[in-house]
Amino acid sequence: MTEKINGFLLNLDFYSGQDQYCDGEIEQDLLEICKEHKIEQALESRNEWPILYHLSKARENLLEWYAFDKTGSLLEIGSGCGALTGLFCRKLARVAGIELSRQRSRINAYKNSEFGKAEIYVGNFESIKLTEQFDYVTLIGVLEYSASYISGEDPFDTMLKKAGERLKAGGRLILAIENKMGLKYWAGAAEDHTGRAYDGISDYAGISRVRTFTKGELTAMLDRNGYKNHAFYYPMPDYKLPFCIYSDAYLPKEGELRAMQYAYAGTNYEMFDENAAADMICRENLFPYFANSYLVITEK
Repeated sequence: MTEKINGFLLNLDFYSGQDQYCDGEIEQDLLEICKEHKIEQALESRNEWPILYHLSKARENLLEWYAFDKTGSLLEIGSGCGALTGLFCRKLARVAGIELSRQRSRINAYKNSEFGKAEIYVGNFESIKLTEQFDYVTLIGVLEYSASYISGEDPFDTMLKKAGERLKAGGRLILAIENKMGLKYWAGAAEDHTGRAYDGISDYAGISRVRTFTKGELTAMLDRNGYKNHAFYYPMPDYKLPFCIYSDAYLPKEGELRAMQYAYAGTNYEMFDENAAADMICRENLFPYFANSYLVITEK
């Protein structure tokens, strides 16, 4: 069973009939905005976080700079409302996505079909029977939710292993996730997934449904699941709406982080002088361990 929306094909063969992930009623607004091509107007007139998060062009800053193989193929696991799908359609010959929500897949199609074609498999990644292998597989804002959708003793390792099975030999996994030791969390910003301060820094004590990782933990996970040559990048203020991306080849110098906002939403409390702390982190070459989030590009 399929649904075609312009150049997008929604494959519903593995769809359970019920969306398993939703931001609520605002998703109907997102659908109408994209159907009517009123994205810019919505961004100018509305201030809800889902509007900014799903529709802002700033989302594309995360990978707009990356030199994809134009003849290559990409599988976007967790394609959502299509914040990055349009970018992939413009940069690659073949784009496929996997998304739990039919509603979000429709939003994606109306938002991005002008940029090219894509096939979206609607359903849980674990249950979709897909044999095709790709040059690139993305897990952007996805790995942290593995416990909710992947079975097994360690769903996070299983997710990385299953993503690797969809890669060609030498293919690249592109992963973006928050750093649970990020400076903004030390400064009291709510953990992005639980909405409470210090859950990540407390190593998610008593929490099993979501988890983010330190640089060391991510590196170890990738190593043991068959990846090599990990390239770490550090989007600022985070991977969701980045306007600057550092790398190990160019880390921020003292003073460079002072103009960057660390938390977008919620109440911000001044727990300490964050600018002074950021300067010290840069001075002591500790930024890779206290960056708010990571972008990792690694090889199978």
